[in-house]
Amino acid sequence: MTVAVLTGVPGVGATTVAEEANEALEEHDADYEVVSFGTVMLEVARDEGLAEERDEMRKLPSEEQRRVQEQAGERIAERAEDTNIMVDTHCTIKTPEGYLPGLPEWVLRGLQPDVVVLVEADPDEILFRRLDDETRARDFESTKELATHQDMNRNAAMSYATLTGATVKIIKNPDGGVEDAADELVDALA
Repeated sequence: MTVAVLTGVPGVGATTVAEEANEALEEHDADYEVVSFGTVMLEVARDEGLAEERDEMRKLPSEEQRRVQEQAGERIAERAEDTNIMVDTHCTIKTPEGYLPGLPEWVLRGLQPDVVVLVEADPDEILFRRLDDETRARDFESTKELATHQDMNRNAAMSYATLTGATVKIIKNPDGGVEDAADELVDALA
């Protein structure tokens, strides 16, 4: 089975691209189960009484985040034994202590992704998307910080590829371009 990791900074639209692409993948008989790594992490955190909301998890101590990541990775790896999986996640997580890898070695070991897809956009567009999104309680990042965050993601993605043999694909998702971004993702996975 194929494991594709789809990543991007919060607000870039990676989840929207995944949803749009998944419909088209079904038409190509390339069924993928889209799994949100953050949702699986939240399930683990809730089971252990560590967090009730997704945005609370990045405030947990680093060692707790690492343990929750590992358990979430194990749960997803079990699903990948029977079906193609598209893991919607973040390449890096900006925490008060600095950046954490979204997919550290202990998670990658289980997932063994075939491809890591980075969804990117102009930092100004990401900032405005975040400001318009009332469904999340995200920390503020300036456009300069968002650009650095995307650079950190690129560096992390290549490290992930080095550890697993996966390829890295970068897809641009400018405002109004979600269909083109989804088509590019379909081409990479079909």
